[in-house]
Amino acid sequence: MSHATPPGWYPDTGAPGLERWWDGTAWTAHTRRPGSAQAAPEQPPAPAAFGPPSLPHQRGPGGGNRTRILAITLSGVLVVGAAVAGAVLLGRDEGGTPAAPATATSSPAPVTAPTATASSSAGPGPDEDPTVLVDQLNGVTLPVPQGWEKPESTSDDAATIRTEQSYDCPSAAAFCYHGTVTTRTARGGESDVRTLAEADIATAADKAYEEDGLGRRTHGGITSHRVLKAQELTVAGRTGYLVRWKVTTGKGPGGYVQSLVFPSSVGAGTPVIVRFAFDAGTPGLPLSLMDTITRGIRPLGDSATSGGVGASIGP
Repeated sequence: MSHATPPGWYPDTGAPGLERWWDGTAWTAHTRRPGSAQAAPEQPPAPAAFGPPSLPHQRGPGGGNRTRILAITLSGVLVVGAAVAGAVLLGRDEGGTPAAPATATSSPAPVTAPTATASSSAGPGPDEDPTVLVDQLNGVTLPVPQGWEKPESTSDDAATIRTEQSYDCPSAAAFCYHGTVTTRTARGGESDVRTLAEADIATAADKAYEEDGLGRRTHGGITSHRVLKAQELTVAGRTGYLVRWKVTTGKGPGGYVQSLVFPSSVGAGTPVIVRFAFDAGTPGLPLSLMDTITRGIRPLGDSATSGGVGASIGP
C-alpha cells in the first residue's frame, strides 16, 4: 500500500513564511513565498554518487563543470523492519532542507501530506537561472558573468560563483580558479560595516592566496600587499563599505582581493560579506568586473533596485 504525496509546494516548517517544493520523493532546494506565481521547478536529474573531485585526466573541454566537486546528496530514509509502526522524524540537513518523514512501508514519501495548495504547472525555479546566484539566507542575488558558473558544492559551504575553467595551482597539487566570488553572513555580533570590511580583507586574502582549506599554499603564500581602495558605497540600496587589496604571491602572478560588507535586507539586517578574488593578469578578467558584479547585487525578489546601487559615497 502506497501513501505517496504528489509533487507540489508545501509549507516549510523550518523556514516560516516560505513554501518548499516536494518532488514526490524528496524535498528540493526550491522555495517561494506563499501565494506567489512561481511555477513548479523542472525535475532534476538523478543525484550524483558520493565521490572525490574530478582528476585532471577526467576533465574535458567543458571546463570547470567537470572539475568541480560532485554534489553530496541526501539518500532516502532506510526503513528497518516491515512491522515498525509510526513515523520517525528526521532533522534538517546543513543546507536547511527538511527531510521527508519515514513510514512503516518501503516508500520514502511522508504518510501525511502537508496541507497546502500545490502548483502542477512546469517551469524553472528561481535558483535554476544560470545567470543569477540566489543567496536565500542573506536575502541577496548576484549576477553570474558569462564564462562563470555556480558550483553545486564548495569547501566552505558559501554561496559561490567562479570562472568555469580551472587550472593547476602554481605551488600545490590542486585545482585553482582565476576568479571567485562568495557571499556569507557576518559573525561575532559586529554591525559596523567599515570595521567588518577592514577586518575581513586579511581573511579574504589568506583564503584565496595564502592557504586553502586543507593547509596547502597553492600560490606559494602572500609576500606583500597594497591597498587599492577603501571606501563607503551603496549596495542593494543600503550603505556598505569595501576594501580592495593587490597581493603579491611567492609563485604565480598574485591577484586582487576585495571584502564588501553591507546590511542584509532580511531579518534583523545582519551584515552580508561578499568576498572577491581575481588572479592578476588573466585575460578576460578585468579588475572592473568586481565593480560590475557589485553594481548587480540586488535584494532577493528585487530585479531593479534604485538608490545608487554600487555607487560610491563622497569623493
